[in-house]
Amino acid sequence: MNETLSRENAAAARFAGKNVALIHPAWHSCGTYRSVVGQIAAYRAFGARVFPIAISIDPGYSPERRWIWRSYIEATPELDAGERYFGGVPFHVYADPRFLRDVVWPYIHGDQAKIRAVSAARARISVELANVEFDYIHCNHFFLMPIATRLAKGRAPIALDSHDLQARQFMLMNEGVPWLRPRATFESMWAQELSLMRGADLLFHVNDEENEEFQKFLPEKAHALLYPAGPETATGPGGPDIVIVASFNRANIESVIWFLREVAPHAEGVSVKIVGNVDAGVRSRAPDEFEKYKSWFLGRVDDLDAVYANARLALLPTIIGSGLSIKTLEAFASGLPIIATTHALRGMGAEAAALEGVVVVDEPEAFARALREAAKGPIPTTAQRQASAARAYYEANFSLRAYESNLASLLAPLLARSR
Repeated sequence: MNETLSRENAAAARFAGKNVALIHPAWHSCGTYRSVVGQIAAYRAFGARVFPIAISIDPGYSPERRWIWRSYIEATPELDAGERYFGGVPFHVYADPRFLRDVVWPYIHGDQAKIRAVSAARARISVELANVEFDYIHCNHFFLMPIATRLAKGRAPIALDSHDLQARQFMLMNEGVPWLRPRATFESMWAQELSLMRGADLLFHVNDEENEEFQKFLPEKAHALLYPAGPETATGPGGPDIVIVASFNRANIESVIWFLREVAPHAEGVSVKIVGNVDAGVRSRAPDEFEKYKSWFLGRVDDLDAVYANARLALLPTIIGSGLSIKTLEAFASGLPIIATTHALRGMGAEAAALEGVVVVDEPEAFARALREAAKGPIPTTAQRQASAARAYYEANFSLRAYESNLASLLAPLLARSR
């Protein structure tokens, strides 16, 4: 404990009054966004003045058009507590022949990496940032590195959160999409990812596998394993609900469809609440299953705490995806009993699968059997949830306090070199 406090005090001394640019995609209702909220809280705890900068690659999202940002702002109330800034590509840029050549043409061939990186390079950012001298840059995702280097001005150190190997995610996104040939390859997008990552001074990775992969391909860079700060989640008072929380992305959509097709038919009499904007994806890709279980879908909710507060059991039926799962961290933080697939616990220590109250099953009928048994059990009390092994594991590895301590330790050498 004393060592932790010493690290945090040293970070506070280094960061007090410093200007920190925290660059992130203009996303919400997803793992990256939940991680960003934790990052902001950590730097503010260190005494820094944090400048969160949301970057959109959608057409016309220039910062001065505040009305176009309204839905994003409403969906991210956690960022309202302090300053927030924006960046995006104005419409007129799309008329530039060079933009058509450098972005639109590669994109219609499925080059997800290029459209994001080049859009970031052409993005306009809030005018209030023009005269700010930043002492340190924390960038999320490689494709926003053009913004980071612009703000660093060759002086401020840059730490980059990789958030998984993105070329792999891009290949998943491209599956089933009729891009023009020749289609962008994994190798071409991976090369772009590595190239931009070389501009950072320190690379953060969210799990062991990712850390090892990037060290292998970028041996000249400084790397660090840094678990994200998982969101704090309500631990009571408890209620009757069995919940699945899932946002709109391909991995979540396919996982929920798997649950509805393969597990739910073997768990008759059990009702589940599926929370998050995954509903639109399931409706599109599996209309029969969506119609059959339509009453289970609640859509996006503003208060996830209320979802976990009124639950008795959390389900994590994850079958695909990479990187650390933020919704898994949320479930652990809730202290609820959990039924999960092995894949839901990816990137976590081996001890996570052996925790009391965490049942790990991969076969559909076994998952359904565990679900039926758990549904018969008593509703855990707040005290039981707060004292659960899953909650303790979260506190030790993924809480904001753990993140602050680990971040402080990792940044010390970087900040010392930048003096």
